[in-house]
Amino acid sequence: MRVIFMGTPDFAVPSLQALLDRGDDICAVFTQPDKPKGRGHKLQPPPVKELALRHSLPVLQPDTLRDEAVQESIAELEPDAIIVVAYGKLLPPKVLSVPRLGCINVHGSLLPKYRGAAPIQWAVINGEKTAGVTTMFMAEGMDTGDMLLKSETEVGPEETSGELFDRLKLLGAKLLTETLDKLEQGELKAIPQDGTQATLAPLLKKEMSALDWSEPAQRIHDRIRGLNPWPCAAADLDGKRVKLLASQVIEGEGVPGTAYNLDGELAAACGRGMLRITELQADTGKRMSGKDYLLGHPLKEGARFE
Repeated sequence: MRVIFMGTPDFAVPSLQALLDRGDDICAVFTQPDKPKGRGHKLQPPPVKELALRHSLPVLQPDTLRDEAVQESIAELEPDAIIVVAYGKLLPPKVLSVPRLGCINVHGSLLPKYRGAAPIQWAVINGEKTAGVTTMFMAEGMDTGDMLLKSETEVGPEETSGELFDRLKLLGAKLLTETLDKLEQGELKAIPQDGTQATLAPLLKKEMSALDWSEPAQRIHDRIRGLNPWPCAAADLDGKRVKLLASQVIEGEGVPGTAYNLDGELAAACGRGMLRITELQADTGKRMSGKDYLLGHPLKEGARFE
């Protein structure tokens, strides 16, 4: 099959590799422009570009797909299908109409739930017990197209969004292979989404790092793991800023936000129940267990997470 692949982050890499493994004719790879990173602000290519260049695939990085010249270049490639995985740009109607077999998207949720840019993170933040990936034909709206195949997995009770991300990117690649196999065999059946069941998953923001300790421990726990690896839940403890990376819900009670040393373990009281802080990171330090943190930072009387 002659395809154009559009994707940018690490989540899209296994799907591009799946096309390579299938032996598809990848006539072009579209990805976001290189971005400056690190202290030196050196331009860093997206993960998809790195894989594409290793396989000598043509890479294009337009700022927008709304440019008529870009749209014409896509049409001239005459792809059978356009495969889109976390590309980061909406496809305009002229691009959607190019491939004879359609534009197929791999989305990191069980649609119609969690349409948008951060479906995996929001699934964890909201305490979902299951998550998954969906392949669909793309339409003009945000993740509104007809669904093709789904693959579902259980979410671990302490699994972070980063850990779930790593599992779903592999699940997505496998589902893409199955989808294209069925497409070639004429066995795909498109199913319209029920818009009344749709929920949104917008991009996360740094301001979301703050926690409301009056909430139940389970809800705070889900937020901590959902915000890991970015932007990470954070709080001030004894005047020191710490990122809260992992936790466990435990029994107990106290004034919400109060920090405790429970048999050498760092804990926090919540609106209902308590949390054991199992991993954290000071602003100027390395990741460590709550137990190790207490060894170097004994709690003062009345210490609180603010």
